[in-house]
Amino acid sequence: MSSPAERPESAPQEAAAIVKRERDARGVVTLTLNRPQAFNALSEALMASLQRELDALETDRSNARVLVLAGAGKAFCAGHDLREMRAKPSLEHYQRLFTQCSQMMLTLRRLPIPVIARVHGIATAAGCQLVAQCDLAVAASDARFAVSGVNLGLFCSTPGVPLSRNVPLKQAFEMLVTGDFIDAQEARERGLVNRVVAPEALDSEVENLVAGILRKPRVAIALGKELFYRQSELPLAAAYEAASRTIAGNMMESVALEGVQAFIDKRAPRWE
Repeated sequence: MSSPAERPESAPQEAAAIVKRERDARGVVTLTLNRPQAFNALSEALMASLQRELDALETDRSNARVLVLAGAGKAFCAGHDLREMRAKPSLEHYQRLFTQCSQMMLTLRRLPIPVIARVHGIATAAGCQLVAQCDLAVAASDARFAVSGVNLGLFCSTPGVPLSRNVPLKQAFEMLVTGDFIDAQEARERGLVNRVVAPEALDSEVENLVAGILRKPRVAIALGKELFYRQSELPLAAAYEAASRTIAGNMMESVALEGVQAFIDKRAPRWE
């Protein structure tokens, strides 16, 4: 879905790296949406670039542990690029565009590592969708969120999918039919974000969350993420069956055997 916050940009700007990639020695990957002049609106080129990065992470067999998704400039993401959308008014184009976006969102879910949204400024329409689709979110206290397509006559159908899986249904529907903004504190209370901090503390709070994840074994996190979302879509008995199989298999992993033995021995686990 889209937001009216985009601005036109020059070809040289678009040719620059529109998704910046950083990776530290711990395996923490940061992907930064880099269209600050357009409030990081999701152009087709940006989505394609982000998809390539996510595909590489999905098949990564090295030590990638956490993905942080951020935005350059004054905003996290203002949704789809309305100028680009309006320039190609055909059903075929729009179906292809939203299929491309949905595929990108689903890839975030399939990644075997936690994905943290680092949110500042505005996260509107598909930008709000991106926050909802991430596993975790840390927001600056001045961040604002909306699914505002309805203000343009365009119901935010695709953002409504992850939004309704984060936020209670009546609250999600109110956001979708009014297009109204909510602030960061309300977003936390509704379940859209995990933590809210002062803007100057945003990076350190993201690091606190990252550090807590890194202290846990990668294999346990990967198993847990896959099961967490799969069981949420199952009836209760089927969810327990899937969870029982997962935890039994997890118990056979060397990290779990070592962790349990360390607990018995009253010592810190010695994970590789």
